Amino acid sequence: MRFLETPPFPGYPFPMFNSIRGAITGKNPDSVFILSGGVEWDIAVPATDIGKLPPLGEEGRLFTWLYHREDQMKLYGFADERRRAAFLELIKVEGIGPKGGLRILGGIDQEELEEALEAEDLGRLERVPGLGKKTAQKMILALRGKLAKGGGEPASPYGDLAEALTGMGYERREAQEALAKAAGELGPGAPGAEREALLIRKAISYLSGAR
Repeated sequence: MRFLETPPFPGYPFPMFNSIRGAITGKNPDSVFILSGGVEWDIAVPATDIGKLPPLGEEGRLFTWLYHREDQMKLYGFADERRRAAFLELIKVEGIGPKGGLRILGGIDQEELEEALEAEDLGRLERVPGLGKKTAQKMILALRGKLAKGGGEPASPYGDLAEALTGMGYERREAQEALAKAAGELGPGAPGAEREALLIRKAISYLSGAR
């Protein structure tokens, strides 16, 4: 399990988890139990991603995103980073929250989703259970060109850290710029959890306007 310690700040005072690896102890239609470090995690997972995981008792890995509000905290998991990135883009679309994003990804695999968005295939998107025409149209307008291979922004050397910051609500471009600035201030150094924690702290400081 990879763990990034981040300082408390309004609206998100909890640590970020990039991924959890452990023995798969249970599978439900939209969730998975993973036993890691003596803790059994209950993780909401799209149905299509559950099918890609190993059988019960074997070791698996899920890339995670922590949803937290005053009255709710839930951990979401995905088979790979592409799926998590798609989820984080989906929940930015008006009318699609985390539950909606999970349901959409559970009804269509990554390749089909990307192809439908690029081809503006409204019919294919409407076949996803629970996805109506109006929301499908919003998805095409908001996400066309963002999920397809080779589309969107160029790769960042701070991929996982930028994902953590976008999961907190920051814009990706601003997150990448803040991480680059933080890395420049810290100077060269060996990669590791301690350096990543420092980068995250400094980046959040820049993004919040503090010095």
